[in-house]
Amino acid sequence: MLKSKFYIAITLVVSLVSCQSNNNELMTIKVNNSGALRTIMSGDVSSVIRLDSLQSKEHFFALGALENLKGEIQIFDGKPSNSSVINDRIKITDTYNLNASLLVYSEVKEWDTFKVDDNKTKSQLETKIFELAKANGIDTEKPFPFLIEGVITSLDWHVINWKDGDMVHSHKKHMESGLNGTLKNHEVVIIGFYSTKHKAVFTHHTTNMHMHFKTVDNTLAGHVDDVIANLIKIKLPKTKK
Repeated sequence: MLKSKFYIAITLVVSLVSCQSNNNELMTIKVNNSGALRTIMSGDVSSVIRLDSLQSKEHFFALGALENLKGEIQIFDGKPSNSSVINDRIKITDTYNLNASLLVYSEVKEWDTFKVDDNKTKSQLETKIFELAKANGIDTEKPFPFLIEGVITSLDWHVINWKDGDMVHSHKKHMESGLNGTLKNHEVVIIGFYSTKHKAVFTHHTTNMHMHFKTVDNTLAGHVDDVIANLIKIKLPKTKK
């Protein structure tokens, strides 16, 4: 009788621990990448993937660089706002008929939204995004996408237009090779990918984030070099609760 009660008690404890463990499981979001920054920095800017091979994906979000570094890729929920420099002006196109030398992408059907009402620098945003992801059950040891929507106080941007045949690459040269500028007090949407494990793959050595943006009127889009954000919403993939 005592043995029977003991085994029942052990079974209940194991069941409770198992349920608690399942409830605390972290959510991993599938993030794919083709190409790597280290490969580009070595001088290889050739195509690694065709965008139209991904066109059928649902709720598709992506960022990257066009083949031969002739522009920037940003896709929001299946809608491209790719940017390139033509005659010293930014051209935005919505086509998938392009090749990429670098691409990071994910499919996200639903997002959780978090309001941020105070100014945040880029490094503060990085910390905030990590904290929100961790607090909401996202596995921060794996890469995950995020969105930022709202009014930015300041956003430094560039759209690359690499010179054919130039084999000497640097982050500074990439920023200066095409067009660049600063937006002030503008409403934007930013697509980003966070990872602590992909430096020199799709994030630079000084950050865990890679971000691209578009203005809400879709007249400008490109790579985010720096940002100060105010009155924004941070969106993270919705976790099951």
